[in-house]
Amino acid sequence: MNKNATFSMPIPVRRALRKLGRDIHDARMRRRIPAAVLAERASISRTTLVKVEKGEAGVSIGIYATVLFVLGLVDRLGELADVRNDPRGLELDEERLPQRIRRSSSTKRTPDK
Repeated sequence: MNKNATFSMPIPVRRALRKLGRDIHDARMRRRIPAAVLAERASISRTTLVKVEKGEAGVSIGIYATVLFVLGLVDRLGELADVRNDPRGLELDEERLPQRIRRSSSTKRTPDK
């Protein structure tokens, strides 16, 4: 991704990527894994790992996911857009629920004779 594309990115997105990068760096440090070792385990270059830890937008999500896997944190990635973590989506679904439900004519009960 070129620099101009990064600047057109919304500020909250850039902040979130920088935070992700810092969190990945902190997780690596807490585990006492040298950068070279993490890069090797993730099959990426040391330069790419530096970009990940800076939260650069030009790095593919697959590389971020691989680094998280090496750190043992990949499970949480799959939960990012999970419906249970989407209160706004759940609210919108509730708004579309019917006010009442009518029985179809084929399921209406007939009086017993």
